[in-house]
Amino acid sequence: MIFSQKHNTFRTFSGSALLVTMLLLSPILLSQSKILCDPPSWFTNTKYRQLDLLVRGIDFSQSTPPSVTQGDVKLISFEQMPNAQYGLLKIEIPENCAAQNVVFTFSVLDLKKKKSRKVELVFPILERSAFEPQGLNPNDLIYMIYPDRFANGEENNDSIPGLYQGAKRKGYKTRHGGDLQGITQHLDYVRDLHSTAVWLNPVLENNQPRDSYHGYATTHSYQVDARLGGNDQYLKFSRACHQKDMKVVWDVIYNHWGNEHYLFKSIPDSAWFHFYPTYTKTNYRAETLMDPYASEMDKDLMSNGWFDNHMPDLNQANPGLAKYLIQNSIWWVLAGEIDAYRIDTYAYPDQKFMADLNQALRDEFPHFFLFGETWVQSTPVQSYFTEHFKYAPYNSALNGVTDFQLYFAITKGLNENFGWEEGLRRIQMTVAQDFMYHQPQNNVTFLDNHDLSRFYSVIGQDYNKWKAGVGMLLTLRGIPCVYYGTEYLLEGFTNPDDLVRQEFSGGWKGDDKNYFTQTQLTDREKEAFVFYNTLTALRAESQMGGMMLKQFVPEDNIYVYFRYNEKKKYMVVVNLGEKTKLDLNRFKEILPFQCTLTEQLTQLVIHPQGTLDLSKSQTFAIFEVK
Repeated sequence: MIFSQKHNTFRTFSGSALLVTMLLLSPILLSQSKILCDPPSWFTNTKYRQLDLLVRGIDFSQSTPPSVTQGDVKLISFEQMPNAQYGLLKIEIPENCAAQNVVFTFSVLDLKKKKSRKVELVFPILERSAFEPQGLNPNDLIYMIYPDRFANGEENNDSIPGLYQGAKRKGYKTRHGGDLQGITQHLDYVRDLHSTAVWLNPVLENNQPRDSYHGYATTHSYQVDARLGGNDQYLKFSRACHQKDMKVVWDVIYNHWGNEHYLFKSIPDSAWFHFYPTYTKTNYRAETLMDPYASEMDKDLMSNGWFDNHMPDLNQANPGLAKYLIQNSIWWVLAGEIDAYRIDTYAYPDQKFMADLNQALRDEFPHFFLFGETWVQSTPVQSYFTEHFKYAPYNSALNGVTDFQLYFAITKGLNENFGWEEGLRRIQMTVAQDFMYHQPQNNVTFLDNHDLSRFYSVIGQDYNKWKAGVGMLLTLRGIPCVYYGTEYLLEGFTNPDDLVRQEFSGGWKGDDKNYFTQTQLTDREKEAFVFYNTLTALRAESQMGGMMLKQFVPEDNIYVYFRYNEKKKYMVVVNLGEKTKLDLNRFKEILPFQCTLTEQLTQLVIHPQGTLDLSKSQTFAIFEVK
């Protein structure tokens, strides 16, 4: 049984949770020779200055409240946690506090020697750097990288003593040795794709006995995984990105931790987690959160059930845990010099907490950008989580979401026959629902990612459909995110997920094929790369993401839309039909009868005179209108 501070009761549970009870009662932390705390430091010149330090390292039932023996901070209070191996030290940092080491001194009773000893906690307040987060905007292009699978820049960290899994390139769900140094060494390649932001899958320590490579089962909230290079290497990566005019996106999880996290192996307060009598999985039904008819059982399972059996579900409604997570989020922006957060499993945590967290980050960093993963099945459910949604009980302060609705529309629309709401009409109809969002241009759009089958495989390795999909991704509204290797037609279905998280050829010594140097590429791969890079160059040069959008209802499976501003105008034609002529009179409200169309991929110049010849047209074409 575990004591709950929140309910002042004992709860019993069986199965894997029994191990938690045993660990909670064991002296797992008492062997430490010094006191540690989370967060391990703070920074000057922050608005957020009232901190809760979660301290550990001694038996706090045998200690007196600490005193400040060095430094300028105000000690508000100290309390022992339900688990006496932890204490909560509440402090306030003065507004104009200088960088310094603050020292808190505890007096601890040694029961064997029957006398007290002094133990110190040193808490650094570090000088805040000049970095200010820039956030994201619709002109950005995100390049998404799986850190363990992109490039191995430092083989000496492939296996680390004390961490369960080392590098083993053969087999499924193993670590391959990719790391932050490898990514940093190849940032020129990423930048030359006209990427303006880099999103890495989670990099915090995942010391799990299995599946540790994916990063989504955190075991240390303040340490980048040593097999990826650690905290110092992450800061080098971040600064290298900024030096190359690329922003940094941090992948963060508030719904759960890994069951090897030290705060789960020895729990400060059982109210920090959701427990059931036996292992209970979430139902993954986000619509229950806003369904006026939903049962309480279904809502509870959605928010409080575990995502997986090795991922204990966090109770963000607990004020102590909520503050821990908010402080951690602010700390990492400053320590890692981060521009944006991609929030994993966004619909699953307590939504009031998520709103408070988002607002705290935006209050501290006015230009910071937050977007949440919303793997849901409809636009109303997806838009519910975005900021200023009319029917939500509070403002989420979430800038955007991962746009699964557009992903569904593109992947289905390219694979079905044209109909009343099928084919390219499915895409147009999805975009037409943008009235549901406060700022739909802030949604992050994509064709695939680490959890989804590779786009080129989904559309049956049809190169023309690949061009149509990539073309729409880069020219429709939203902030496009491209999963590494899309530019080279990487393939794979999620059976298992490992098959879409393959190595990027050239990132390991001895690779025959090298995507970075374009060695041993097929002709089709070379052609795809040129198409992709030409289109990303056009998007960057024209700042197309910030342009207005006007779309026309598709006819005969031909989808026409325009991106335009006061200076430039582009007409996009996506053609999956069989017609050879396109009547331009439909578009006269935006397309002059007398105009010149210059196709941007081929530089073909056309004077259409009311009709556009499609007989030699590609599946995707984009024309500058003059």
